[in-house]
Amino acid sequence: MTQINKIDIDTIHITPPPQRIAANRRHPGLALMAAASLLLAACSTPGTKHESKDAVAASSNAVAEASSSGAPELAPLEIGTAQDKLARANQALASRDYKKAKILADEALADAQAAQTKTNSIKAQQAAAALQDDIRVLREELNRATE
Repeated sequence: MTQINKIDIDTIHITPPPQRIAANRRHPGLALMAAASLLLAACSTPGTKHESKDAVAASSNAVAEASSSGAPELAPLEIGTAQDKLARANQALASRDYKKAKILADEALADAQAAQTKTNSIKAQQAAAALQDDIRVLREELNRATE
């Protein structure tokens, strides 16, 4: 059996190195400033006006790009959802509900990207099918030429 040594916590004393103590004495407010900046960073709220406007602009660009690439025909559900959420994000932005606007804009961006991806996938499948048809026709012509 393995024996575990017990350590008395009351007898252990940890002291910082002397140079660290001296540094703390020269800048006593440094620790307070660091703690305050961490607190401010932790309490910062998402969905500020600037962040919301940027998110709405990004999702608007993504929706426009997906729409121009054929998403309304090839991914109508996805692009419709993106357009709806973008409209709701613009309404939330107008009513100064910046948190809701950012959330909706982020969702609209994701939906627009899904529509773009689905559109690209369908176009690639169509191109592959057309290429397969071309290969089939060439094989038929080659077989006729060799007969």
